[in-house]
Amino acid sequence: MLGIDISASGIKLVGLGGTSEKTVLEHCAIEALEAGCVVDGMIEKPDEVASALRRLVKQAGTKTKKVALALPSSAVITKKLTIPEGLPSREMEDQVEIEAKQYIPFPLEDVTLDFVEIGPSSEAFGKVEVFIAAARRERVDGIKDMLETAGLTPVVVDVSSYALQLALARVIDLQAKTTPGTLSVLFKLGASATTMQVLRGRDLVYEREQPVGGAQLTQKIASYYGLSLAEAEGKKCQGSLAHDYEIRILSPYVDGMVQELGRALQFFFNSTQYNKVNQVFLAGGTALLPGLAVAVASHVQVPCSVINPFEGMVLGSSVKRSRVLQEAPSYLGACGLALRRFFN
Repeated sequence: MLGIDISASGIKLVGLGGTSEKTVLEHCAIEALEAGCVVDGMIEKPDEVASALRRLVKQAGTKTKKVALALPSSAVITKKLTIPEGLPSREMEDQVEIEAKQYIPFPLEDVTLDFVEIGPSSEAFGKVEVFIAAARRERVDGIKDMLETAGLTPVVVDVSSYALQLALARVIDLQAKTTPGTLSVLFKLGASATTMQVLRGRDLVYEREQPVGGAQLTQKIASYYGLSLAEAEGKKCQGSLAHDYEIRILSPYVDGMVQELGRALQFFFNSTQYNKVNQVFLAGGTALLPGLAVAVASHVQVPCSVINPFEGMVLGSSVKRSRVLQEAPSYLGACGLALRRFFN
């Protein structure tokens, strides 16, 4: 099963083999998308995205057709419920639907609903906790139709934040210094938004999104040098901008981004019982900006590093090591989706 992460800037593909204990990175590739194909997590041009997917699969060199893909967190309603224990499967489904109605502001026939049993309730005797996820049926059907147009078969529709959490938790598990009480912060720096997640051990305790991202740097480059956005993005990625780029554009942008991340962390402290964290990870293409991780570590006074979701994996013969190391932070979401093959 392939993990496919679709964002405003492009599509990332990850294919994993082996086992969860000895994982092999068999395929990974990125295909850029034109502006307007994906807006605020919505696929606005499904035919163009399907064409990009076909090119991406060909580029990756994989024959796998089964796909795990994610909806943005804003498009999914999630809730933890309690229901009577010991119900047969059909009665459990009926009971979940009855309980879910009060939390879903749409008729149930208009949504796709799924749930998983967590275990006995710690607060109500004779009850079990279940976790539900619901999304508008038209969104799920739209993804299904787009994937089928690309010649792919949807197997899993996940939630983007859960995919990030799964990939991050795997990296955390690899770190011997991490304990169950360790607070780890992830800043996923996307094109138009930054997602912040805080994990205590492997459990998500906080999540927030703010409207800052790498597209702002591209816009500043385009404005300053009189380029189109496509030209600015290309030169930014290639590192072929004029000699004054670092002083005039990059340094002020990094300073501003550091301030934004610092404020997000302070907001977390002010709105929770926590007053410190143990480590910070940066993900996304913007995480690779020169000096950003060092500047964040200096500002928040916490160790900060650029995450590599492929840490500890064996690289397959078709994977180019130098390219993987360079682009690894961009693959966090796709890697989390690909990891679902071990947990379905």
